[in-house]
Amino acid sequence: MATGPQRAWRAACPHCGAPVEFASAASASAVCGFCRSTLLREGEALRRIGTSAELFDDHSPLQLGAAGKYSGAAFTVVGRQQLGYEGGSWNEWHVLFDAAGSESGFKSGWLSEDNGAYVIAFDAPLSGPVPEPADLNPGERRVVAGAIWDVASVQRARLLAAQGELPQPPRLDGGEFIVADLRNQQDEVGTLDWRDPQQPQWSVGRSVRLADLAMSGLRDDQASEKTLRGRALECPSCGAALEPSLKTTQSIVCGQCKAVVDISQGAGAELQHYAQDNTGTPPLIPLGRSGTLALGEKAPPLPWQVVGYVERIEVDVEAGEEQATWREYLLYNQREGFAFLVDAEDGWSYANPITGVPKVRGDKAEYKGTTYDQLYTYSGAVTYVLGEFYWRLNKGEKTRNTDYAAGPKRLNREQAGQEVTWSAGGALDSEAVAKAFGLGTTEAMAMRRDAKALGGSGSSVKTWLIVLVVVLVMLAIIGSCSDSNTDCQPLRDTFGEASAEYQQCLRNNRAGSGVRTSGGSYGGFSSGGGGHK
Repeated sequence: MATGPQRAWRAACPHCGAPVEFASAASASAVCGFCRSTLLREGEALRRIGTSAELFDDHSPLQLGAAGKYSGAAFTVVGRQQLGYEGGSWNEWHVLFDAAGSESGFKSGWLSEDNGAYVIAFDAPLSGPVPEPADLNPGERRVVAGAIWDVASVQRARLLAAQGELPQPPRLDGGEFIVADLRNQQDEVGTLDWRDPQQPQWSVGRSVRLADLAMSGLRDDQASEKTLRGRALECPSCGAALEPSLKTTQSIVCGQCKAVVDISQGAGAELQHYAQDNTGTPPLIPLGRSGTLALGEKAPPLPWQVVGYVERIEVDVEAGEEQATWREYLLYNQREGFAFLVDAEDGWSYANPITGVPKVRGDKAEYKGTTYDQLYTYSGAVTYVLGEFYWRLNKGEKTRNTDYAAGPKRLNREQAGQEVTWSAGGALDSEAVAKAFGLGTTEAMAMRRDAKALGGSGSSVKTWLIVLVVVLVMLAIIGSCSDSNTDCQPLRDTFGEASAEYQQCLRNNRAGSGVRTSGGSYGGFSSGGGGHK
């Protein structure tokens, strides 16, 4: 069982008199939990140097006093920094290891959020040449502290608020600064922080699961749910109530007018939003539906809930070329965090963002002992969304994707704005997905995308005949689309006016050609490109 620090130093806040406790002799400052005064420790005395802003309640399961274990060493959460950037905000929790942890080489570290998951990192010496912030671009390979890293993101950030005990005084009036995330082939994440332009800070960490940290003292789920219910917001477009159900939600779609609303700055902020250009198509798996799936070779079957739905389309294609379309479902599990279920024209698959980067040479990518072949490189854009997302959705934002495959295994590289994200996953049988989410026969038939999924299912001759009839009917409908726009009416009636099927029929009609036979895309395995520093 994790235990807290064995020694503590306590003094009275010079501003309000409330007790302020230091668990580590090395800590330089603390924020009074009563009056939010920022206090600098000078020997046995405290000096007030400012006031911290009030923390934005982002409903994180972590809180001060929570304890856990990392590599067998016990730690306690003693402080927090809350930082903001254009895409939202994130927390960096200061963790202090006990005496046994110090013997293992751990003194204090940072537990930070990373794409809906967590990274535990430790400050490290920064030796050798340090690149200038202006010289860093996402996707580049650089040498930092004697090691090779890929630049994952470069963001302008600012310190919003602080809480508890910190190794250095928080500079709440320091304005914006650059934070760059770098990743390597050893699944590590490095962070360059130019909070002090003359002395950048360097830390190195690894991805962790809260379940593996054996955390205790987390925020009570029932209390959190009560707080979430109190987080109800008003849609700035139509006035309908917005009630986010996830603690990490940054964007939410209004259930009434379908406006996409940015709630990353909290209830007190002016809510930015945009109207969607089309009505989209209803998701085959309804929002809120839960299903049990094993998303990984060694992963156990776990319940996953559909919390978000995205439709994407390939853009910047050559004249006359078919635009591939795909759909993504954002899945949530309380213990594992987030995953993606992708419905593309060549089948169903799942994906998870990864901390490290594969080794890429030419058209090959190597990751965890498996070599993948490059399939497609393409650009995509979001056309329609529903539900909640842990990143901020930007209207018209494009992504640049490259897909790789090794048998059923999948890899994807996606660049969105100033961030590059790698995701790993694998193919799924459509019947397994339909069964997991309790879908009916009609929905299950509509989910079938490729012969491989059908061939591996042991379908009966009767099922094959049904599929053949459906395919022949669809081909007849699509083939008739070249006559006139009215010939696309059956597709409009079946899938909706804004559906990819109906729009493709109209494009074929205007081009006077049939449907292009192409490989399409695996859907991008998009992580959304946000939600972390």
